[in-house]
Amino acid sequence: MRLLRGSSLLVALFIATAVLAQSAPQLDSTLPDIPPVAAVTAQHGMVVAQEAQAARIGVQILERGGNAVDAAVAVGFALAATYPRAGNLGGGGFMVIHLANGTNTSIDYRETAPAAATPDMFLDARGEPDLVKSRDTGLAVGVPGSVAGLLMAEQKYGSGKLKLADLIQPAIELAAGGFTIDDDLADTLPRTHERLTRWPSSARIFANNGAMLQQGDRLVQPELAATLRAIAQRGAFGFYAGRVAEQIAAAVRAANGVMTADDLKNYRPIERPVMRGTYRGYDVIAMPPPSSGGVCLIDMLNILEGYDLGAIAHSDEAKATHLLVEAMKRGYADRTLFLGDPERVQNPVALLTSKAYAAGWRAGIDPVHATAAADIRAG
Repeated sequence: MRLLRGSSLLVALFIATAVLAQSAPQLDSTLPDIPPVAAVTAQHGMVVAQEAQAARIGVQILERGGNAVDAAVAVGFALAATYPRAGNLGGGGFMVIHLANGTNTSIDYRETAPAAATPDMFLDARGEPDLVKSRDTGLAVGVPGSVAGLLMAEQKYGSGKLKLADLIQPAIELAAGGFTIDDDLADTLPRTHERLTRWPSSARIFANNGAMLQQGDRLVQPELAATLRAIAQRGAFGFYAGRVAEQIAAAVRAANGVMTADDLKNYRPIERPVMRGTYRGYDVIAMPPPSSGGVCLIDMLNILEGYDLGAIAHSDEAKATHLLVEAMKRGYADRTLFLGDPERVQNPVALLTSKAYAAGWRAGIDPVHATAAADIRAG
């Protein structure tokens, strides 16, 4: 999500990667061609989100005099309605904020483990990883941080021109009144049939007589609307205490989880100093651990700084892409080997984001041949 408003700027950066083993992929010739990417510019403000309706709500907040943080909060709650696979209230995240006075800060509102979590709770009787426990039971559910993080951002860095209820109201209307399923949601809902219809509560919302809702159907989420109203009226207490918290904890425990209402009551987001780096004269402000994105970003940029990528791409686009991929491999190797929750792990951030460390990585990159993942060693 990227939002700009007058003299304030908010940038939230999420970096994720997935490696999928596929064989002979079959192309669907009926799919429309993807149009080329076009630059979009705006003089006064811009909102970019994964889902269009939520992005438009952010623009409306800017037009009403809100700042970038106000818009981010409104978009965050709207995504809970329009982008349920990733924008929901049950998750967590990170926010990086740059203010007009030059202040930079970040908010860590990642999910946390319940107090009763144990190191071996995702292992089977033989001590081996049990993927069912870690993916398909209540044990996999972390204490949600999204609501607390968005509320902290609004309270500390919002414009003050709009009330919290004003920022949440568009999301309430989308959840209560519903909206027509289209685009990403229409593509992804059919793939989640088995998971969502397993639970009566989600089957009632996302399915109709056992079949998942499809493009053109209307998605109405009355329970979500009620929860959003509770947050709009009572703030954090509307989600982390009382009836909502008790229902969340009860549902998790019914699915063999260990979360309690006290876990929710005790959740707190953390404001952290930002990470800093440079790239060719530009200052880079990024999210620190427990996010791995900031470390990886600066790590990779430091490696790439040793190449004139613009000139290389002009003459040999494939070579420029090769160098980019090789830098990313090494950044993610560092992520895997060194990074973890700072409450439990000492992260060598200064080392991983240093120019000297990047030079070591760069020296091992073959400009012609790819490096096998198994052959990558610390720089």
